[in-house]
Amino acid sequence: MGTTAVCALLLLAALLLPDRLDLLTPAAFLRLPAEGIVLAAVLLILPRRARRVTAVPAGAAVGLLALVKCLDMGFYSVLQRPFDLVLDWVLLDDAADYVRESFGRTSEVLAIAGGVLLAVAVPAVTVLALVRVAERMARRRRSAGRVVLVLAVAWVTCATFGLQAGGAPVAATLDAQLVDDRVRAFRAGLADARVFAAEASADAFGNTPPDRLLTGLRGKDVLLTFVESYGRTAIEDPAMARQVGAVLREGTASLKAAGFGARSGWLRAPVLGAGSWMCHATLLSGLWINNQQRYRNLVSGDRTTLNQYFRRTGAWRTVGVVPGVRRTWPEARFFGLDRAYDSTHLGYRGPYFSWTPVPDQFTLEAFDRLEYGRRNRRPLMAEIVLASSHQPWAPLPRMIDWKDLGDGSVFGPIRQAGKDPAEVWKDTDSVRTEYRASIEYSLRSLFGFMRRHARPNTVLVFLGDHQPRPEVVAGSPRRDVPVTIVAHDPAVLDRVAGWGWTPGLKPAPDAPIWAMNRFRDRFLTAFGPRDPGAAQASRKATARRTNHSGSSSQG
Repeated sequence: MGTTAVCALLLLAALLLPDRLDLLTPAAFLRLPAEGIVLAAVLLILPRRARRVTAVPAGAAVGLLALVKCLDMGFYSVLQRPFDLVLDWVLLDDAADYVRESFGRTSEVLAIAGGVLLAVAVPAVTVLALVRVAERMARRRRSAGRVVLVLAVAWVTCATFGLQAGGAPVAATLDAQLVDDRVRAFRAGLADARVFAAEASADAFGNTPPDRLLTGLRGKDVLLTFVESYGRTAIEDPAMARQVGAVLREGTASLKAAGFGARSGWLRAPVLGAGSWMCHATLLSGLWINNQQRYRNLVSGDRTTLNQYFRRTGAWRTVGVVPGVRRTWPEARFFGLDRAYDSTHLGYRGPYFSWTPVPDQFTLEAFDRLEYGRRNRRPLMAEIVLASSHQPWAPLPRMIDWKDLGDGSVFGPIRQAGKDPAEVWKDTDSVRTEYRASIEYSLRSLFGFMRRHARPNTVLVFLGDHQPRPEVVAGSPRRDVPVTIVAHDPAVLDRVAGWGWTPGLKPAPDAPIWAMNRFRDRFLTAFGPRDPGAAQASRKATARRTNHSGSSSQG
């Protein structure tokens, strides 16, 4: 009787297991699962052989659905969305890499072993449990029938009157809803493939002659820089706004002293918490890339990216600086890069900082050494990824004298003196503090590079790729990231005067918010050919906006 009771409780727990960690409370298990009641009724009326044949796959299904809900917990905690049974398996490999780089090889092995053990043990246990419960019910068919009838009546009563426990309906249909959601998602995925193909085939600039592309930037070095996890939270959260705001104000002042102006706005990223490559692809392709299927379809197609448009003109050399890449990166060809520098080609001989292979300060100095500082070169269009603000945000590098960077070995003692990510992640406030510090470091590295190396023909576009994890954004669903254009030539900023962006490096709370996939076409339009009348009107509009901004700030 004790073993049978334990088996019944295990099945009940598997059926009532929620798919989100924040819902994992004792009240979540004080409910009546419709699936369990129906399954018990079916097993009661079946003959012996059919009952056993049914119990085995049904028990396996209960276990597999419990595993799916566990995967959902992980994905909701990082990406604020459920696990996609078709598209997300490839991300498990990335998750293993992240664990290894952040917490060590032993942690990775233990995590993989634990995952494999759960994948085998959970379905096996639920099968054995259901077979045992079914046999015991059959031996006491009449008593079991009464219990099932009472539970069915109780379920219908609770559903009719809307009774709740812990804010959730007592009459539960969790697994049925889960299966229905997955079926709908699968059908939507099939339909989305056709929708995406149609979207990718429409390109407003596909037939534009090269000599009419990006005419407003000819002769300029254009540095398109992604700052990992640099989201709206870093600028507006009360616990971070003062420190990050000070860095932005200092950067604005120092760049202004060097003759640079800036305009800032907001972009809405396609994902939250992780998935940087999808955000990069969204901005560069002008298509909404919010899942792995769309990303794969994109890089296997012939969509022209922003990098490719620069390359098509013949006026720029296109390079990519991607320190987060540790292996062969075939997508470099799709994105139209003449040369891509991954973490193994930057000359770095220092330590990893958890997941981050190369500190941002070194990444930028290596870019100057390898490409930007070369003499007698063509103008550059560079895509640069700054990865030091990638989770787990511990240990963190710190700014050192640029002349002391060398081959990066100087970061060894800094790494050793840094915080242990396992300790940081025991407390949410610590996680948020270290995240803020990582953003400060990345921004200081970027602004320091500009002060040290930028030239009058430099145009910097920098933005966040996505908001950080849910623990940092305090559950906010907003996906906004800041985007800024920095230029020495006033004519460059004249081109974007009509965008309504905020002067300086910090976008105003009410600055325009664009979907990230809209940036490519707006950028190509702004810096394409213009008639003299439009240019003159734009300069007048800029002057009026600048005068108004100055009087407002003085007031």
